[in-house]
Amino acid sequence: MKTAFLFPGQGAQIIGMGADIARTFPVAALIYQKANSILGFDLSQICFEGPADKLNNTTISQPAIFVTSAAILEVLRTSPETRSITANITAGLSLGEYTALYAAGVISFDDALILVQKRGQAMQAAADATQGAMLSIIGLDEEKVIQLCAEAGQGELLQAVNFNCPGQIVVSGAKDACSRAVELAEKYGAIKAIPLEVAGAFHTEMMAGAAETLSEALQKAEISEPVDTRIISNSDTRIISNIDAEYYTTAEKIRQGLTKQLTCPILWQKCMERLLADGVEMFYEIGPGRVLTGLMKRINRKIKVINISSLDSLKDLSQITNYQ
Repeated sequence: MKTAFLFPGQGAQIIGMGADIARTFPVAALIYQKANSILGFDLSQICFEGPADKLNNTTISQPAIFVTSAAILEVLRTSPETRSITANITAGLSLGEYTALYAAGVISFDDALILVQKRGQAMQAAADATQGAMLSIIGLDEEKVIQLCAEAGQGELLQAVNFNCPGQIVVSGAKDACSRAVELAEKYGAIKAIPLEVAGAFHTEMMAGAAETLSEALQKAEISEPVDTRIISNSDTRIISNIDAEYYTTAEKIRQGLTKQLTCPILWQKCMERLLADGVEMFYEIGPGRVLTGLMKRINRKIKVINISSLDSLKDLSQITNYQ
């Protein structure tokens, strides 16, 4: 049975994430301690105790989600009951792609975390320099969303940037254009338009400055060559790219993909449809929250997704594997 590990992106953070796991599993606590040392501040305390405004800041939430996902992954890999669970393919939503690359073994924890920290800082700086926002449009197809963006934009930047699942597309652009889109959404038949609590217009040209900064950092990072084969085997772990739903084949393409992520749309639905077409039958969402589990249910409700985001979910998984 082909298996994929999925890793969440920004927005999955919640106060208390990873706390019960770190208290129970020393290997998870060590991941947080290592992260604190690399980052130069106590990330674990913010993850475990907040405050919310600090955790939700782009410069903190991105490392927090990456580290929490890595800590849960470490428990999965080292616990006798679950270490037999491995992935043929890894995927991550936007920020989560860094965790996917780490999980596939093409980048070290240290290098990935440093890049994630720089990414968050660069995106926050770009957001501060522009006036951008994002909205989740519920209940419209791609064609209708594009029409909505064209009318609401009125010459300002507004475009569809996250194609998450059927009936859920995120748009991003100028703040005033986003406000107009909220008012016009009902006219196009949307169930609702939800403003997102983000710093700016991510995945648009408003992030060009951040992309330039990140590109420089990526050139210095050590990234191994990924598996370059068109055949999924049981011994190889492949990584699928957000920006084109293709598998990464070289380290340079990884660098290009991670850079383009900041200014290009995220094709999550296409990524999941590609994995399904390639025979993946079992999915594990590893990290805080249940966002990707929910999206997969909208993409294909028959597919089994095991969510691993808490101590209880790890205990349940251990019981299942023991029984099997």
